[in-house]
Amino acid sequence: MVNGPPIEELHFADAPSVDAVPGPNSEQLLERQRKIDSSAVAYPKRVPIALEEARGATVRDVDGNMFLDFFAGIGVLNVGHSNPYVLEGVQEQLGTYTHTIDFPTEARLDLIDRLREIAPGGLRGSSNVVFGGPTGSDAIEGSIKLAKHNTGRHSLLAFEGSYHGTTAGALTLTAGKQYKEGYGPLLPDAVHVPYPSASDDGDVGCTEALEAVKRKFENPYGGHETPAGIWVEPIQGEGGVVVPPTGFLQGLRDIADDNDALLVVDEIQTGIGRTGEWFASDHFDVTPDAITMAKALGGTGLPIGATLYHEQFDTWGPGGHVGTFRGNVPAMVGGLRAIEYIEAHDLLSHATELGTYLRDRFREVATSTPEISAVRGKGLFIGLEFVDGDPAKELVTEIQRRCYENGVLVWSAGRYKNVLRLIPPLVLTSEQAETGADIICDAIEASTGS
Repeated sequence: MVNGPPIEELHFADAPSVDAVPGPNSEQLLERQRKIDSSAVAYPKRVPIALEEARGATVRDVDGNMFLDFFAGIGVLNVGHSNPYVLEGVQEQLGTYTHTIDFPTEARLDLIDRLREIAPGGLRGSSNVVFGGPTGSDAIEGSIKLAKHNTGRHSLLAFEGSYHGTTAGALTLTAGKQYKEGYGPLLPDAVHVPYPSASDDGDVGCTEALEAVKRKFENPYGGHETPAGIWVEPIQGEGGVVVPPTGFLQGLRDIADDNDALLVVDEIQTGIGRTGEWFASDHFDVTPDAITMAKALGGTGLPIGATLYHEQFDTWGPGGHVGTFRGNVPAMVGGLRAIEYIEAHDLLSHATELGTYLRDRFREVATSTPEISAVRGKGLFIGLEFVDGDPAKELVTEIQRRCYENGVLVWSAGRYKNVLRLIPPLVLTSEQAETGADIICDAIEASTGS
């Protein structure tokens, strides 16, 4: 199979096609889950669906209903569900060996080589990769250790609205109070400063945000140790798909350089082509000291996390950062195949074009829907913010329900859960984008009465 089939051949042909949902088989499995699964389960409470099979940008539930998937495992399935080119390599690897800790394998070294080739800016060709645990949180933990080890400092700086994971260090950097409640104290001397936003009329808050960062580094009465690093999402995801103003990341780069700190860019949700570039950092022409990756890195949903960093910071000795599952070879094959598939089918340009189309559709609806206060994003990473006097969380929940009932799966985001978040696979076709946009726009109009 040379680079796999075209994207038009990846999907269930008759999606979307939905009867009354949830159907009886879904109800049965949902009830079984409620009895025996953890009370931490969240997604089925908003989208009551039990899945049976998925292909490309489409999923089928256990009752035979077909859906367009516009959240793709929250950004995991960039090349779609069950991509045959990725699965072919993964299945072949499963028949040989699966777990190698950090012994060399062709798959491991080939993936590192490709990540070095597509890394943003000056990291390209001048970086090393460390694999630790299998999640984005683990990648963040590795980056915290990297910054501390190279600076000798322990303070951390992140941003309001941020999400970096839920292990102890990653949760320290995460801004959401609901994730932290009952789990303190976390790491000491961590600070959160404002994250700026950009509007169609110009930059909003960039200068103020950078001044706040600078104070934490250079104000002798800033209240904390000088941070070891700055952790930032190039586009905030959980915070509401917030695209910062041009110049913000460069400003952070300058502050980090002036204060011998590391700039760590969290590309866990925005990496591997999501925004129409290999990494969202590329939109801003900034070279981070390190980037964290997971989600789409496993190619077909296999868990793998990694931190890529400039080779000058490779000061660890043997065992300086470890993790039992740092040798998940099928996931490494999956990541390598996903990169090859994206490249062979020009999915970076495709994501840029479809993302522009979708945002234009939603901005057109916004002209007659005052509840839509903003349409944001890059590539196939899109957020629609809803405000009806106050942040309209219930309205987004209603829109999400209507989309589900009509065959499109979407999710939410934002500090007040009032942002409709769309992150479909990059293999979404133009026809599927149009159909999905029709259903989403109808749901918006029905929910708002516009």
